[in-house]
Amino acid sequence: MTKRAFVAGHPIAHSRSPLIHGHWLDAHGIAGSYERVDVTPDAFPGFLRALGRNGYVGGNVTIPHKEAAFRLVDAPTDRAQRLRAVNTVWLENGVLHGDNTDVTGFAESLDAALGRGWETGRALVLGAGGAARAVVAGLLDRGIPRVVVAARDLDKAAPLLAFAPARVTTMLLTDVPRALARTDLLVNATSLGMTGKDPLDLDLSPLPAHAAVADIVYAPLETPLLRDARARGLAAVDGLGMLLHQAAPGFERWFGVRPRVGPELRALVEADLEPARAAPTPESREA
Repeated sequence: MTKRAFVAGHPIAHSRSPLIHGHWLDAHGIAGSYERVDVTPDAFPGFLRALGRNGYVGGNVTIPHKEAAFRLVDAPTDRAQRLRAVNTVWLENGVLHGDNTDVTGFAESLDAALGRGWETGRALVLGAGGAARAVVAGLLDRGIPRVVVAARDLDKAAPLLAFAPARVTTMLLTDVPRALARTDLLVNATSLGMTGKDPLDLDLSPLPAHAAVADIVYAPLETPLLRDARARGLAAVDGLGMLLHQAAPGFERWFGVRPRVGPELRALVEADLEPARAAPTPESREA
């Protein structure tokens, strides 16, 4: 039987997830499919409840449905409960499960780019939205002793304090320049720098020479922030690794094989991203 999986969002035409999962299906010789499904918020609850009847074994959920998916699944994982958002669903004995693989996807992307040992020191995360929640959770799970969340609105950042009250603090974005000298890992978890968006205007000169800079944006692959980091000789991590690594656990759930995130897959997606650099799109780091 051909297993079917999906990525559901609104809009969804920009998603690179079919390219990723199609590559893995071919690589492992699996008779399966992975397709984009454009689902409006009003139609999403019915879509999720009918997965089995429509022949799906599971799939990914992206903007704007992640929080709704958390409310609708029968069995969210502990990670999903902490973030109150789901990006991966699967059916198991008629029970709809949900997880948030962005958490491990971000940490594993840092492993691949920086090697082990990045888990020490102080991280500064820009943004307090859904992507920032996954980034903060991933950092905490890996043992980062101090995570500072910078946001325009401290009330929006306040829920992140509950993740680990002794290890997470918040500050206003306007205070970030004064915090850079004490930062070992800087993470942009906002949409600034994305194709069609304003750049992130930040002077990186106060960062220590050993610091690393990560950006969850993957279109373009080299954001102005990462270009500035490399110009200073700092380690720079683009957002494509997070996209690739968050995809692997879902593939294993649906198709029974843990796929490898290798250089050939990265090259394939990079080549597909090239046209997106030429014109503004609704592209984001989301699946």
